[in-house]
Amino acid sequence: MPFALTLSAYIARRFASMVIIMLLALTLLVALFDFIELLRRAATRADATFALVLQIAALRLPYVALQILPFAVLLGGIIAFWRLSRASELVVARAAGVSAWAFLTAPVLVAVCLGALGITVLSPLSAGMLARAERLDATYLRNASGPATLAGGKLWLRQADNGLEPGGVIILAGRPEIGRGGFALKEVSLWRLSPTDRPLERVEAPEARLDNGHWALQNAVVFGSNRQAQAPRALDLPTQLTPDNIEDSFASPDTLSFWALPEFIQVLESSGFSAMRHRLHFHSLLSLPLLCAAMALLAAGFSMGQPRRGGVARTLGIGVAAGFSLFLLDKVAEEFGQAGTLPVELAAWAPSLAGLMLAVALLLHLEDG
Repeated sequence: MPFALTLSAYIARRFASMVIIMLLALTLLVALFDFIELLRRAATRADATFALVLQIAALRLPYVALQILPFAVLLGGIIAFWRLSRASELVVARAAGVSAWAFLTAPVLVAVCLGALGITVLSPLSAGMLARAERLDATYLRNASGPATLAGGKLWLRQADNGLEPGGVIILAGRPEIGRGGFALKEVSLWRLSPTDRPLERVEAPEARLDNGHWALQNAVVFGSNRQAQAPRALDLPTQLTPDNIEDSFASPDTLSFWALPEFIQVLESSGFSAMRHRLHFHSLLSLPLLCAAMALLAAGFSMGQPRRGGVARTLGIGVAAGFSLFLLDKVAEEFGQAGTLPVELAAWAPSLAGLMLAVALLLHLEDG
């Protein structure tokens, strides 16, 4: 028993160190290409400095690391197990009566812990920094931002003012509704702004209904620059907004942490919007530890034997092919999940379960076959 525990701890250390090295290397490699792409986009922007581009790329690092984590577990595990096999350490362990399932328990637990740290620690960090990076990107590189946000259970909208003033219009709604009658906002407060964002006019209305390119407000009370209320009346406000682009402009699931997603999903669904993308992302994060465990077992299956031909290049090639196949399966399942063809839970968990079953089958063949 002491020998097995010592061996498991030794293999776990080797596995964890190689996975961390691979995670850092892959993250920096992907970040380098991302930085080059940002520099290309910033070339035509006079106010996009090199420091700004570097800041955006740095803010995206945790997000890249979170996406790379399963592949780092796979490739790091392949290298770690291959080096143990090449040094005949695993052969000695088997000769001493320790089965593959015994000394693989510790690396699998390490992979599960890395996945758990990814969703509980790295995800909040990634969400906050990615949200900041996207705001900078939208302001300096795309000069655009989403017209809608949800905060505190309320819907905030911003649109161009097609009236006399070129500044803009901000709409605050307490309770959005989507039904047979179309898209409507309840308990509406509307501000017309000057080009310098100075309030020019405020409108209060119990309801605003989006109808054929304009907001129809009933019993609207207008407060002018003198802050005097006018008599309630019907108002029409031209708009380019549609229910679809309002929904699409909500916070990307990647900019919400694992801990914030359940509440945001509840707010979306209670407001009548579809939360399918966010529910799919939440379940994908939940399945990350299982996916990392599957990658660790796949790495062991591909590299524990001593290949006579091809060596490490062949082993790495097979591992990359397996990881790429799981990546394609994950993306295809995600598309089916977002389209509603597959249940969200199945679309999120199917790639992890498929990888785990493949890894177990491979190890059963190598160990017992």
